[in-house]
Amino acid sequence: MELDRRLLLVHCAVHGLCVAAGLLLVVPMALNGSAFKGRCALFSSGYWSSGQPAGEEPRLVLHQWGPPAACQFATFVGIFTVLYGAAQCWRGLLYLHGRHDDNLFSSFLTVLLSVCVLFLSGGASIIMSLGFSSWCDVVTNNNMRPYSCADSQLVALHLDVDTSSFYTDLSLAQASLWAVTSLWLAQFLLSFLRLFHSHSQHLTGPCLLREKEMLLGSSLSSSSSSPSPPPLTPTLLI
Repeated sequence: MELDRRLLLVHCAVHGLCVAAGLLLVVPMALNGSAFKGRCALFSSGYWSSGQPAGEEPRLVLHQWGPPAACQFATFVGIFTVLYGAAQCWRGLLYLHGRHDDNLFSSFLTVLLSVCVLFLSGGASIIMSLGFSSWCDVVTNNNMRPYSCADSQLVALHLDVDTSSFYTDLSLAQASLWAVTSLWLAQFLLSFLRLFHSHSQHLTGPCLLREKEMLLGSSLSSSSSSPSPPPLTPTLLI
């Protein structure tokens, strides 16, 4: 297929941004998982003790940690985005060097994959936002504590995990996950434009070939039907 250079350059740039956003998602989630000893803070449930007996400092008591799948889902989307973005960016650079593009079937598969991952990343973003909000409600006792969720990472929560940077890690992961979702939307639109371009090339290619054959055929038939000039007879000069 004929290459649309500008469209492919923009698509390569989006793939590069996907790699960066995916790394900004995977790294904080890995750091948070390491600090929390593999436990997931999203959708955790608990309460604050009343500080009884007298003189005891109130502490956070967790009923249950969040489901590991909530954190693993977001991490999976980030890892897939990094790997897919890197592979497609390299593939696009090869296409630019070879001055060709995907065929019609390959372009359709790219659009289909973009739609599927767009819905997955959108679902992961919603889960991440709801789970993070639920965890903030727990650590701030539904905003009854004298500090915000961001400040609670500086407060001793008396848990057996390191909570000194949970807000930084989870807020960065949340923002990166929404950025990944936006970039997958951009990938879907660009993939659809490339599919439309491939479809146009698929339709116009045979038509141009057919018109060329018709023009060649008409020129050959006209040349064969035209009368040939009379033969030249030698004249005798006296």
